[in-house]
Amino acid sequence: GFMMYMVFRCDFNSTDPKDIKFTNSYYYNKMEVNRFDSDVGKYVGYTEYGVKNAEYWNNDQAFLSQIRAQKETYCQHNIGNWYSNI
Repeated sequence: GFMMYMVFRCDFNSTDPKDIKFTNSYYYNKMEVNRFDSDVGKYVGYTEYGVKNAEYWNNDQAFLSQIRAQKETYCQHNIGNWYSNI
């Protein structure tokens, strides 16, 4: 079975950066423990363990900057490919 997994998701209406939302969710035992949302701009914890992780990650500015950049590097880069397949 699985214990921990991550889900990277891009929600978008167009290729315009303001219409793109990037989320990065961490799950443990089928329960979401952490989520980064590009609209919020930081990690949020949903369990005691998740709150500790979120606090740690949010205090690491280099890591947080890297995750914030995923909206452009991961989502915007791939949206053209996803649109072309529709």
